Amino acid sequence: MSAYRLLFDQVATRVDAERAHHAGFRALRTGAPVLGRLGVPGRPVQALGTVFPNVLGMAAGFDKNAVGIDALGALGFGHVEVGTVTGRAQPGNPKPRLFRLVEDRAVLNRMGFNNDGAEVVAARLAERARKRGDRPGPVLGVNIGKSKVVPEDDQAAVEADYEHSARLLAPYADYLVVNVSSPNTPGLRSLQAVERLEPLLAHVRRTADAATGARRVPLLVKIAPDLADADIDAVADLAVAGRRDGVLDGVIATNTTISREGLRTPAAEVEALGAGGLSGRPLTARSTEVVRRLRERVGPGLTLVGVGGISSVEDARDRLAAGADLLQAYSAFVYEGPGWPRRLVRGAQA
Repeated sequence: MSAYRLLFDQVATRVDAERAHHAGFRALRTGAPVLGRLGVPGRPVQALGTVFPNVLGMAAGFDKNAVGIDALGALGFGHVEVGTVTGRAQPGNPKPRLFRLVEDRAVLNRMGFNNDGAEVVAARLAERARKRGDRPGPVLGVNIGKSKVVPEDDQAAVEADYEHSARLLAPYADYLVVNVSSPNTPGLRSLQAVERLEPLLAHVRRTADAATGARRVPLLVKIAPDLADADIDAVADLAVAGRRDGVLDGVIATNTTISREGLRTPAAEVEALGAGGLSGRPLTARSTEVVRRLRERVGPGLTLVGVGGISSVEDARDRLAAGADLLQAYSAFVYEGPGWPRRLVRGAQA
């Protein structure tokens, strides 16, 4: 057992998960200049018309407000997806709202898209771009979602809300993600229905194109693992049509799950934690299955990003074999520590 793993299991698990996250992230940002001297592990991957330094990225949810992009890159992540960012700043759901299921190597969250809002995050990204100049860094994804105050049944209002975020953030993104799959914003998952998703994606595409001019920003959609297979097929067909029409470039599979099946943590303990999305090892099988089903349906041309339950080199290789072009992780990084991204990349791309 590594020193980090021992420290995490014996000490960190006694601290509130959200407090521990903020403290750990501050420490990572402080150590970034030293970490950056190690270079980028793995080998480049061509996807979305971009060269990614390696196959592994940090999933959305870890750096919600774009405050540690380059620190995460220094740890070995080839891309970093910030957000989810909403059109309006919002505090998220009441605390406590982040929990660890240590026996399952899982995380339960009901954060509720807490973030500084599109205007503040855009200003932060503009400042980062100004300071970095032409220096290389991780590929930057920006994940956008619906503001909680926007009624989910008002399609025009929903599109206007996503438009606000896309217009402000697309100029700084290497790729843009429409998040319609978090279980922690009421009604959000209803936007995964094809009849609602198709016009939303088209609207975001038009907005991003207007905001970036000649530089086309790839657009992806992030889906839930809890979709029925028929709904996954419908999303896949939408993605194929979207690629043909120049709207969509890829799918990220998957977000967190509302399922509690197969957990080692006692059921009473899980129930006491309440609602929220589960990430980590319990997602491994289903997320791999969703990627495989998508790849079989969409063929070779569409970019698929596999995320959910990737904690070992074997998991990473399985997800790539299922059809993923790129990988993302979050929960395993929490459990395994700052050396984990480099170990995983070296093994997965050996």
